[in-house]
Amino acid sequence: MTVVGPFGLSVRDQALEADVQTGLAAVEAGLLDATKSDVPFITEAAQHLVRAGGKRFRPLLAMLASQFGDADAPGVVPSAVVVELTHLATLYHDDVMDEADVRRGVDSANTRWGNSVAVLTGDFLFARASHILADLGPEAVRVQAEAFERLVTGQILETAGPRDGRDPVDHYLDVMRGKTGSLIAVACRFGAMMAGADESAVDILTQYGERLGVAFQLADDVLDIASDSHESGKTPGTDLREGIPTLPVLHLRAQAAAGGKPDDLELLELLDGDLSDDDRLAEALGRLRAHPALEQARRDTVRYAEEARATLKPLPECYAKAALEELCDAVVHRAG
Repeated sequence: MTVVGPFGLSVRDQALEADVQTGLAAVEAGLLDATKSDVPFITEAAQHLVRAGGKRFRPLLAMLASQFGDADAPGVVPSAVVVELTHLATLYHDDVMDEADVRRGVDSANTRWGNSVAVLTGDFLFARASHILADLGPEAVRVQAEAFERLVTGQILETAGPRDGRDPVDHYLDVMRGKTGSLIAVACRFGAMMAGADESAVDILTQYGERLGVAFQLADDVLDIASDSHESGKTPGTDLREGIPTLPVLHLRAQAAAGGKPDDLELLELLDGDLSDDDRLAEALGRLRAHPALEQARRDTVRYAEEARATLKPLPECYAKAALEELCDAVVHRAG
């Protein structure tokens, strides 16, 4: 049993381990190749986040999904590169929108070179992803286009907020399905589709990816409040400080609106105030950690992870299926 990929995923079969490790190494080489330019400055900016590392969660899922067909098929690795390039491009744009200073332990591109360079570098990565995608056929282009539309729609809906009368929690979960779930779903879809898996397996793995993607994001929401920086790799309360409406806070608002308890209203007043002060942020984190809203967000994370696992049930028993099921446990464990 060997540990590979994010979350310490254990692979219980040597052949599967070899396939996954070989595939991920090929993806890494493909990312570096795809981010090279004749202009050295563009290469430096485009490879900034590639070289900073990352979980490579989406390529891992593509490699595992390809096991339900011919994992050595020529389109598997390029499709995983396309998905990861798209993901990286969105990070450059996200950091500009969020005014982030740090990404993956290094200065964000916008901090280092300014917003214009960061946005244009993201555009460059989209262009390179499209170039690779064109060689994978019209169906792959259509799948990627639809997923990217959903991703952007999710981002816009997050920015716009829920329409009048819409439950903010339901709105937020819709945002997560688009913003995060859609691209993780495509990673699974491409891996299976490029490997020539049968249509039912492709559909199952696509549904699995979207549900797992939502669980993955909800676990991040919980981690922002519940973990210390050693566990999560980022400063606790980052989302709170930036005023990002994550699921635990949305549950708190719903509970406060329903019950009107003085403690809940006082906590909301604290959260809506200036959290740039470390003491105020620490107080907000401490009170949220003890609030039932955090546990409710954990239950939502578990629910989506279990839905992802249940989706896999019709697939044949194999080591790749076991690894995908283990990823559901790993996501839940992060939020535990």
